[in-house]
Amino acid sequence: MNHTDIAIEIGRLLRARHATVATAESCTGGYIAHRLTGVAGSSAYFLGSVVAYANAVKSGLLDVPEELIARVGAVSREVVEAMAAGACRRIGSDYAVATSGIAGPGGGTPEKPVGTVWMAVACPDGRCVSSCRHFGDLPRLDIIKAAADEALCLLKSQLP
Repeated sequence: MNHTDIAIEIGRLLRARHATVATAESCTGGYIAHRLTGVAGSSAYFLGSVVAYANAVKSGLLDVPEELIARVGAVSREVVEAMAAGACRRIGSDYAVATSGIAGPGGGTPEKPVGTVWMAVACPDGRCVSSCRHFGDLPRLDIIKAAADEALCLLKSQLP
């Protein structure tokens, strides 16, 4: 499936379910929302996005507890799951996809090297599905695009 086809397929699946989606993005900086809204007619299912680059925005707009970020870090399963759930709750969507990672070229640590990206999808039944990928030493924009592709695949996998 190519770059455009997955966004079209997600739109088709959401329309068939009369479901809506939102995004909560950190390291992808709105690129997932861009991909979803690049599809004609996406206003039927795409409600909105929060680009929560700063931890204060993750807490203030998406209800991610500051204590959680301090304890596990913004680039973690727990935080992206909280971001996705917060986007559903605050935006009012059925589904939400969230990302947080280190796109580089700086900012990595031995535990969380550049290219580490967590993503999560919150679902209508309250379930949250998450995944971590390491995209290695790719250039920054390539990490962002690869993370968006993976996040869209994760979202599609939750639309049976």
